[in-house]
Amino acid sequence: MKLKQCDVQLGKQGISDNFIESVKTRFKTHENVKICVLKNAGHDREKIRKYSEEILEKLGRNYTARIIGFTIFVKKWRKNMR
Repeated sequence: MKLKQCDVQLGKQGISDNFIESVKTRFKTHENVKICVLKNAGHDREKIRKYSEEILEKLGRNYTARIIGFTIFVKKWRKNMR
């Protein structure tokens, strides 16, 4: 069984405007985006949680995230979240 690779990679540059734009572009054709956190960005669980919160803050209200290992799964909801 072949595992699906990451849609977007988060590297040593961190969360930049270009990174957010690439995630938004991916959401134009997909409902879920898989973000892999590379070793250069830091493999600390607290740091990954902060990355997840920052990504959600920059994307807006219609998104939720789940962290599994060193991967952040972001889902776009059709209805507005409260």
